[in-house]
Amino acid sequence: MTCEIHALYHEIAVSFHLSDSAMIILYTLCINEGKCLLQEIYQLSGTSRQTIHSAIRKLEQDQIIYLTFYDGKKKNVHLSEKGKKLSENSVLRLMELEQQVLASWSGKDQKCYLELSKCYLENMKEKTKNLQGVRL
Repeated sequence: MTCEIHALYHEIAVSFHLSDSAMIILYTLCINEGKCLLQEIYQLSGTSRQTIHSAIRKLEQDQIIYLTFYDGKKKNVHLSEKGKKLSENSVLRLMELEQQVLASWSGKDQKCYLELSKCYLENMKEKTKNLQGVRL
């Protein structure tokens, strides 16, 4: 089922004419009210730094985002006005749909879903921290 959920979010990104990594960046920025540390995007994305970096550069070239320095070498990522409009027509619509789905569940089901998701993530992190791939 996890792959199906990822596939659905990929289809949603494509419908918005966004790459998966651009969608992740915009989503993270929207959660953080249009601004967050680049490091936070790296950590939350579950995607390689290089992939996120490439998407950041493209979004910056398209004037969707801009970067500022924070505390020396750290960088903040900000939505531009163009980025805010794009997010309103894409990520924020998706977030609204997600909220509608959750709101259609009972409070008990919402709590259960969130607790089980957190438990699954923590257990998978623990079980896989020493996992190594097989080399051919």
